[in-house]
Amino acid sequence: MNELSVSHLLGIKDLTREDIELIFATAEQFKEVINRPIKKVPSLRDITIANLFFENSTRTKLSFELAEKRLSADVLNFSASGSSVSKGETLIDTVNNILSMKVDMVVMRHPHPGAAVFLSQHINSVIVNAGDGTHEHPTQALLDAFSMREKLGDLAGKRVVIVGDILHSRVALSNALCLRKLGAEVMVCGPATLIPKYIERLGVQVSYNLREALAWCDVANMLRVQHERQDITYFPTLREYTKHYGLNATVLNELHKEIVIMHPGPINRGVEISSEVADGDYSIILNQVENGVAIRMAVLYLLASKSQLNFKNN
Repeated sequence: MNELSVSHLLGIKDLTREDIELIFATAEQFKEVINRPIKKVPSLRDITIANLFFENSTRTKLSFELAEKRLSADVLNFSASGSSVSKGETLIDTVNNILSMKVDMVVMRHPHPGAAVFLSQHINSVIVNAGDGTHEHPTQALLDAFSMREKLGDLAGKRVVIVGDILHSRVALSNALCLRKLGAEVMVCGPATLIPKYIERLGVQVSYNLREALAWCDVANMLRVQHERQDITYFPTLREYTKHYGLNATVLNELHKEIVIMHPGPINRGVEISSEVADGDYSIILNQVENGVAIRMAVLYLLASKSQLNFKNN
């Protein structure tokens, strides 16, 4: 298989295992490129990519922009995080702007689930979902799984626990879907108020005890509490949350085994994870950042190829 089965990357749910393996194999090649003295390739020269971010973002936006520039694409950045325009009007305005600018590919983050799907149905451009509300964040899941596989090898049978605010996390959903397709066992852990009711239907286990979950797992992916998406109080205090679900050196030392520590960022140090753990020997958080560029290069390159855009080979 040398091309994706999809024309857009809207969610992990749309990808086959073969798609994921192709993205990983391509990312391995691009990781070699970005570690060379000359880090650019002409693969997407003359291709115009618009980054449309309707929510604040630092890491994801910078990672996509760097990936696009490494591929020699022309890049347009649009930020509408402060806009008060309603969802429908904003997206329709976006559609019209994209059509008039002759943009080939669109990377979009939006606060409403399904926004990327809506856009893909209304414009003739390749769409990459960079996060839609509490729904999906497919490139984060791909880079997380890629980073795990670099560290552990084949993920079949490996045990991964996702800890934290599962209810409001698009990262948790995409990770669970991706890891299950790769044969891993997945557990979510957090306060009962932050675990969605449907989650077990995805073949995911649930725990409310951090120490038990860590004793079970090979990998712990720590998520932050997403206060900006919460309209009610889900636990008494941050101090209480940290006491029961914060990962620190004391908790790790009680395990008497090594586990891989991950975090999609941004990190709330001292809340869901302590600095000594985030910066410690078990952590692959910085590997995730590096791999994010390679994965996003792979996704953009493969989607351009699938859509037969006028791209040039390396």
